[in-house]
Amino acid sequence: MSRVRDRADARDWLVMAAACAIVGVLLIAPLVLVFVQAFADGWRPALEALREPETLSAIRLTLFVAVIVVAVNSVFGTIAAWLLARFDFRFKAALLTLIELPVSISPVIGGLVWLLLFGAQGWFGPWCERHGIGLMFAWPGIVLATLFVTFPYVVRTALPLLEAQGPAQEEAAVLLGAGWWSLWARVILPGMRLALLSGVLLTTARALGEFGAVAVVSGHIPGLTNTMPLEIETLYNGYRSTAAFALSATLALMALAVIALRTLIRRAGSVRA
Repeated sequence: MSRVRDRADARDWLVMAAACAIVGVLLIAPLVLVFVQAFADGWRPALEALREPETLSAIRLTLFVAVIVVAVNSVFGTIAAWLLARFDFRFKAALLTLIELPVSISPVIGGLVWLLLFGAQGWFGPWCERHGIGLMFAWPGIVLATLFVTFPYVVRTALPLLEAQGPAQEEAAVLLGAGWWSLWARVILPGMRLALLSGVLLTTARALGEFGAVAVVSGHIPGLTNTMPLEIETLYNGYRSTAAFALSATLALMALAVIALRTLIRRAGSVRA
C-alpha cells in the first residue's frame, strides 16, 4: 500500500514539475527577457526612449482607445448579456455564435471587414470621403477594430452569472414598483458587479495589446495612428531594440496590473460566496 502511495506521490510531483517547467519556459522566461533587454543598457536609455514624442503619442493613443472601447463594450455587453439571459427569442443561438465570432477568427479578418466597409475602395468609403468622414487610417478606425475584437468579454463573464442568479429578484423589484433605471441601479448591476468588473478588465487587457485588427486599419503612421504594439514593431524593425523593449516592458506592466486587479476581484468574490 505504501509503495502505491509513494508511486502516486512521485507521479504527482513529476506532473507538477512538468507543469512548472512549461509555464516557466512559455510564460515567465519571455516576460523576464523583455525586462532584461529593456534595461540592458541601464535605466536612463530606457526612460529616455519612453519620453520620445512618437512613443508618448503611441501610449496616449492606446489609453484613449482603451477608455472608449471599455466604456462602449461595458454598456452594450452588459445589456446584451441581460437580454440573452432573461429572454428566449428566435435566432438566439445565432446571436450567441455571432458574439463569440471575434474570439474564433483571426483579428486581422476583423480589421479587413472594417477596411472593406469604410476604406477608400469599400462599400461606404466614397460616401465617407465625400462628407469628410475619415474612419480608416485614423483613430476612429482603430476604435472600431478594437471594439470588434473585445466585444465578447463582458458578455462571456456576465452571462453565466445572470443565468445562475435567475430573474426572481428582478421580478420582485418590478412587483414592488421599481422602474427601469431603479431596477438596473439597485438590483441588476449590484448583483453582477464582480463579473462585470472581471469582463471590463479582460476587455482592457485585450484593448491595450491588440495588434492584428489595428494593424490593418491604422496605416502605421508614426506619431498619429501607431498604438503601443504597432510602435513596438516599428521600433524593433528600425533596429532600436532598447526603445522597443522599454515600450514592451511598459505594456507588460500594464497587462500585469490588469491581471493582478482581476485576480483580487475574483478572490473577493470567492470570499463573499
